[in-house]
Amino acid sequence: MGITPEDRSYSNSKNLFFGVFMRNKTYNKKKMLVVFLSALLMIFFLIARLVYLMIFDAAYYQQKAKTLHEREREIKAARGEIIDRNGKVLATNKAVCTISVIHSQITDPERVIQVLADELGIEKEMIRKRVEKVSSREKIKTNVEKETGDRIRAYELDGVKVDEDFKRYYPYGNLASKVLGFTGGDNQGIIGLEVKYENYLKGVNGMILTTTDARGIELADTLEDRVEPVSGDTLQVSLDYNIQEYAQQAAEKVMEEKQADAVSVILMKPDNGEIFAMVNVPEFDLNDPFTLQVNEMESLDQTAEVQQSEENNSVENRQDLLNQMWRNGSINDTYEPGSTFKIITTAAALEEAVVTPEDSFYCPGYKVVEDRRIRCHKTTGHGAETFTQGIMNSCNPVFIELGLRLGVERFYKYFQTFGLLDKTGVDLPGEAGTIMHDPKNMGQVELATVSFGQSFQITPLQLITTAASLINGGKRVTPHLALSVQDGSGNVLQEFSTEAGARIVSEGTSETLRGLLEKVVSEGTGKKAYIEGFSIGGKTATSQTLPRSEHRYISSFLGFAPAESPQVIGLVVIHDPKGIYYGGTIAAPVMKEIFENVLPYLGIEKKSVKNEDEAVAN
Repeated sequence: MGITPEDRSYSNSKNLFFGVFMRNKTYNKKKMLVVFLSALLMIFFLIARLVYLMIFDAAYYQQKAKTLHEREREIKAARGEIIDRNGKVLATNKAVCTISVIHSQITDPERVIQVLADELGIEKEMIRKRVEKVSSREKIKTNVEKETGDRIRAYELDGVKVDEDFKRYYPYGNLASKVLGFTGGDNQGIIGLEVKYENYLKGVNGMILTTTDARGIELADTLEDRVEPVSGDTLQVSLDYNIQEYAQQAAEKVMEEKQADAVSVILMKPDNGEIFAMVNVPEFDLNDPFTLQVNEMESLDQTAEVQQSEENNSVENRQDLLNQMWRNGSINDTYEPGSTFKIITTAAALEEAVVTPEDSFYCPGYKVVEDRRIRCHKTTGHGAETFTQGIMNSCNPVFIELGLRLGVERFYKYFQTFGLLDKTGVDLPGEAGTIMHDPKNMGQVELATVSFGQSFQITPLQLITTAASLINGGKRVTPHLALSVQDGSGNVLQEFSTEAGARIVSEGTSETLRGLLEKVVSEGTGKKAYIEGFSIGGKTATSQTLPRSEHRYISSFLGFAPAESPQVIGLVVIHDPKGIYYGGTIAAPVMKEIFENVLPYLGIEKKSVKNEDEAVAN
């Protein structure tokens, strides 16, 4: 039987359907494979991501999750103490409290308001605003005395939190206020050593972790977790409490007697630059540093300025007055040193061999330089004198002659060699630099005035540092306060170097200079600094401030002892004393008074004075 057309047509259709079916089946397989592989890849990615989150990012997300259910309350770390060279505490901490309220936990708001108003001395309405405010936490008052905080805690008021805190405390009030500095409300240093050594003193704050709801409201009756704070390290400084006290009392006394604007005193160890004392009166109360203080000796204009600032509540003006009150004149301000600078001129001249102690000079009461007649303080003149007598007399014409002998180039070179053109590097913020003529613009007249300490400005600290370097054998020292950093047990963690630096004059020059300056005190203008039984070297100065027409003066005296082997050097600077203003008359006696207390305290013994019979017997 043959194949009919119908059979052939059926067969073709069947073959076509099968072919299409097979092609669709292959396509679907591929599609399913792609989908499967895509799903597998996605699953692998999700697994990998999950592993990454669980292993590598676990800590981060744990912390994120934790913060959703916990609120942090900071616990201030106890700031490290500042102690003097003998271990006496100059800055420490006082336990205080922070009082706050949590609105959602308060069950008796009226009682809370009443108790807090009575205990804290705050108006009820101010407390009510915070109690009724719907928030996670409202601070009522910080730096609350611990005794008050303990009383509030004893009431067991729902919704009232009493957290421990620390406040900086200075046991001796205004002692060395402009050196120590103080801290702000955040317990961070603002001025002085407190800010300079912030990294050592600040410590690490702790936390109180409390459970909260989804709105961030702390839940009642839940346990608190604590992360304990880490106290700061102790800073030991070169200040000596007793020496600082001696110096400050002497400064306050002369300030009152002479109705001066300010008085600065610096005492230093000349061989290594350790600062025994740095006084800048009027000092301010370290425990109340943001209250403007008006000293009895200050002018009526200043008093009125402070009162007006308080009345007007001028933030900018008040801050300016606070900055003035905090200012450390020993390092922040420059002045014309006057005749104390003759120490430096003498050292340069001796080192360059342009003068010897026996050289002869003549003083008619002035010296003509170019077209200028520059007078001596003794207008009638000193007449014929040796250089030794010239420095004893503090004779300006003698030192003008030394300056001219040195010349601008050599004189300026010694400015650089002695370190006068650089800052001292003291470890206190805000040190000012020397204001000096450009050597290109320094003529003979400028050279003459510089030689006896006028027409330029330096800081008191720069002057005493340079003088210390010249009389200690001739090596430059860096003034400093920090001695070491210690842990809470007194173990030394870090010591600060006190080694002398480069030599700036020879030992011979230094020895000669000490001998000349001893003559100034024993026989010359510095007689009022003389103390029987002690060899003291020094130099007086009286300089006039700008503008000269106002007739305002600065009286000063720089002294050291023992003259042959100095163990202490001091500088007294009295700003605008009323009445007699000569340095030898009013500044030298201040240093005498200080040395009378300090020298025996440092173990410097008096030399015995032998009578004639003993001398013969020996």
